[in-house]
Amino acid sequence: MARVLITGGTGLVGKRLTQMLIAKNHEVLILSRNPKKKNEFRWDVSSNYVDEKALINIDYIIHLAGAGIADKRWSKKRKQVIIDSRVETANLLFEKITTLNIKLKGFISASGIGYYGAVNSQIIFEETAKVGTDFLGNTCKKWEEAAHQFSRQNTPVTILRTGIVLAKKGGALDKMKTPVITPIGSGKQYIPWIHIDDLCHLYIAAIEDNLIGVFNAVAPEHHTSISFSKALAKNFKKPYLAIGVPGFLLKILFGEMSVILLTGSRISTKKIEKNTYSFRFAKLHEALSDL
Repeated sequence: MARVLITGGTGLVGKRLTQMLIAKNHEVLILSRNPKKKNEFRWDVSSNYVDEKALINIDYIIHLAGAGIADKRWSKKRKQVIIDSRVETANLLFEKITTLNIKLKGFISASGIGYYGAVNSQIIFEETAKVGTDFLGNTCKKWEEAAHQFSRQNTPVTILRTGIVLAKKGGALDKMKTPVITPIGSGKQYIPWIHIDDLCHLYIAAIEDNLIGVFNAVAPEHHTSISFSKALAKNFKKPYLAIGVPGFLLKILFGEMSVILLTGSRISTKKIEKNTYSFRFAKLHEALSDL
């Protein structure tokens, strides 16, 4: 049994991961700005505060905290919030762990497939690919650098570059289940996705199976916006309209943030599968049927 501290534990992935860790007899503690439960402890980056009781005898930290990429338009201020909510929180944890001389068994951090940049490319991106030069690439680069500083303490670091997380309630899937399902823009951009349980199993593998390093956390089956939309319409028995939402309209509505809807490339899962991970939901129809 491991004692695991989770940041962002009250979010979509954090809630499900907590359930699955507890089911496997691990102890879960959560850092929250507004703690309400017995296993929740307060932290506040603006005042450099972490309740030290949350850090006593912890084995692993799973760092999921971060402001939603798609929650608001990307103003200059919002962009900084997106970066700081990931980077400064990791920096605060590193400072406290170092000061208290806590020896972790592992630091496990979320990241995003945005690491490779918001692009439509024929490349199937592996973990060794260059970082993108746009906002998403820069954000993920700083996010991962903040995680890698734990290696200076000889702490194993695991980073999961995650695609769109599919879950029963909340997240992207709720927004996709519109009365009429349509592709977005040209429909040719890829949508890397993963079932929430597969993602949580990967976090658990970092604890139980010594999964260390940087991994793409997406399902192995590639889908474009067109094929994804067709599968969505079929599964949820909704009408499908082949005419996509025009890209120019999305640019007007969402500004620069529209790139997360209009771009997308294939992401390789070779590395994670070579590490003996077997996806529970490797096919989109399997994942949607479960949801």
